[in-house]
Amino acid sequence: MIPRRALAVGAALLTTVGLTSCSGAGGTGGGHSINVLMVNNPQMIDLQKLTADYFTKSTGITVNFTVLPENDVRHKITQDFSSQSGQYDVATISNYETPIFTKNGWLTPLTPRANADAAFDQNDVLPAIRTSLTVDDQMYAEPFYGESSFLMYRKDVFAAKQLTMPDKPTWQQVAALAAQVDGAQPGMKGICLRGQPGWGELTAPLTTVVNTMGGTWFDKDWHAQLTSPAFQKATSFYVDLVRSHGEAGAPEAGFTECLNNLEQGKTAMWYDATSAAGALETTGSPVAGKIGYVPAPVEQTAGSGWLFTWAWGLQKASKHQDDAWKFISWASSKQYEQLVGAQLGWSRVPAGKRTSTYATPQYLQSASAFAQPTLTALQSADPADPGVQPRPAPGIQFVGIPEFEDLGTQVSQQISSAIAGQISVDQALATSQGLAEKVAAAHAE
Repeated sequence: MIPRRALAVGAALLTTVGLTSCSGAGGTGGGHSINVLMVNNPQMIDLQKLTADYFTKSTGITVNFTVLPENDVRHKITQDFSSQSGQYDVATISNYETPIFTKNGWLTPLTPRANADAAFDQNDVLPAIRTSLTVDDQMYAEPFYGESSFLMYRKDVFAAKQLTMPDKPTWQQVAALAAQVDGAQPGMKGICLRGQPGWGELTAPLTTVVNTMGGTWFDKDWHAQLTSPAFQKATSFYVDLVRSHGEAGAPEAGFTECLNNLEQGKTAMWYDATSAAGALETTGSPVAGKIGYVPAPVEQTAGSGWLFTWAWGLQKASKHQDDAWKFISWASSKQYEQLVGAQLGWSRVPAGKRTSTYATPQYLQSASAFAQPTLTALQSADPADPGVQPRPAPGIQFVGIPEFEDLGTQVSQQISSAIAGQISVDQALATSQGLAEKVAAAHAE
């Protein structure tokens, strides 16, 4: 969701970049190349910049990147991996796709290669991330970065208004605070919440609100629950909060737009991915040092942060398995994190995946504002039990079934229309319930 996760590199970015290798460098010689398909998030753009000088020069392997916005890249990855065309050797997939792609036989298991590579240190990967990418005791993707979710807020704005953010806020407290800081500065709204359609956009934060307010997409017997009182309450709360105190243009606002709003002083709070903190605290950010970070707001549950990782999957049909693994192991390694820290700044390290990251003095110094809140959120996320009732499939901000990509997107379109004022929440959920019932019927058989 989660996402989410594209900086302002252009929502319509569609670039394919071939990075030139130094022929004969390293042990592989010239002429080797791999194709990598990835989402256009800030961490991936940094990787793109560093690969030629620090991977290609040492291995002789040219990396041809295709970089697309999230909704586009997911479609293209599914299309290529499902056909097993082998056009792309490696792609960014998440803990949602990994078990589904594995079941379909589209991925090469990576555990044997990782275990044979002592420098890679597979056991250093955070347990929650490792588990989310494991099927039948084999990891089928290696994480590039991991994230949960938390609430970000402008400490200086709260101080000026003499307001205190609770250490563990409830959603009701957040709504009250949003009303109080709305208009605290010219053009500033109280909170930013995703309203952009997409199962990895609006659906991600909304589902965490549903979970903590007692709802679920499906009960344990595969009965759709989108018109249940709890789901209705959570959705109405979310829509009302965005409409009353949320960002301008909310129906089109996703991760990127909310990130920009917080950076530019257009919002006082933002509930979203922990991975956003690196961009907010980087050198040159106008809000660096001004942001506070507290756990995802709750109501009936102890926590509500999601769990997500962008990870590297190796297509089973790839004809360049060894070269692809060399890239994956480099991009997912401790050494790559050290490289980013040294070359680009420690706040830009693709964190949230390795235990060692949170014992690295340089990182802890640079990320002091958000390192511990991020680690705590990642350690407390529980995809097997995210709500108040048993679930038929794992997942916090998504339901771990193949149909959810389409279902979550269609439902998000309905909710986004409610945020836009085009339909009521009741109308949106009535239509969504019908969509969910069709999915439920296939699983209940």
